[in-house]
Amino acid sequence: MIRREVPVEDAIGLALAHDMTRIVPGEFKGRQFKRGHVVREEDIPVLLDMGKRHLYILELEPGELHEDDAALRMAQAIAGEGVELSEVSEGKVILRAKRDGMLWVDARRVTAMNTIDEISIATKRPFQHVTRGTSLAAVRPIPLVIAEDKVRAVEVIASQAQKRAVIDVLPYQPQKVRIVTTGSEILHGRVEDKFGPVLRAKLARYGIQDVHQVFVGDERDRIADAIVEACEQGATLVLVTGGMSVDPDDRSPGAIRDAATEVVTYGTPMLPGSMLMLAYRNDTAIFGLPGAVIYDPITSFDRLLPRVLTGLRVRKRDIAVLGVGGWLNA
Repeated sequence: MIRREVPVEDAIGLALAHDMTRIVPGEFKGRQFKRGHVVREEDIPVLLDMGKRHLYILELEPGELHEDDAALRMAQAIAGEGVELSEVSEGKVILRAKRDGMLWVDARRVTAMNTIDEISIATKRPFQHVTRGTSLAAVRPIPLVIAEDKVRAVEVIASQAQKRAVIDVLPYQPQKVRIVTTGSEILHGRVEDKFGPVLRAKLARYGIQDVHQVFVGDERDRIADAIVEACEQGATLVLVTGGMSVDPDDRSPGAIRDAATEVVTYGTPMLPGSMLMLAYRNDTAIFGLPGAVIYDPITSFDRLLPRVLTGLRVRKRDIAVLGVGGWLNA
């Protein structure tokens, strides 16, 4: 790169080599001049007010990339079908959701990319629900001019992703949800059910309307039979509410074990919602939901639900790593 400084007053007629940011505290922060802008006489006072006394004129050498071109190439390499790209601004590209769904991030590959000197890829927390237009990640090189080999290294890492792009929004699969509500006090009308309305509201956020609820009391075999019946009738997701503590009358964990073909976990390293249970009967996910789901806006259930709705099979290790950052409402 050949770079020479030109006094602002002598820059009239020259093209800017990069975007220039203007900051007016409390009023404005953003791009004032775009790369390639030809400096005019009326721009001089603005540039001086921005604290600019000199401007760079660049001539790139073979094997070098301007920050804008580098950012765009990296963003195109890592973005999946559910992602759209912003225009390049100030050497940065924003990745946004093209559809509603769950944010997927290949954390291992993003980490590998960020170990390359002068590369910066910042994402939001993966596996969360996002809506169309949500910003997901930002991609940029650190310097104004970067070696093309570093950008090519990012592209190579991205090309090694096999099943999914490095960053994507995975769509949710159609769902048929059955709620199995335990508790003799609810079955006999002594206490009003609180779970049903809360769960319907949560599921509606994902566009799920096919929700049916049954009340079965406290008997372990009746709870297990209701789970099995729901699965045999085509349920893709079964939510068992109540009876998840260690009290002798809480029979839900045992019933879920009876009905399941695989138990992933009983208990999570997350608060609230540490007493959550997750199991599968063949391909149908079964959650045992503790009372925290009623009262707390974010629990372990909310952290795991998007994965299940996309069809991702959740494993014990997937849950274990959520303990770091698992104190959700602190």
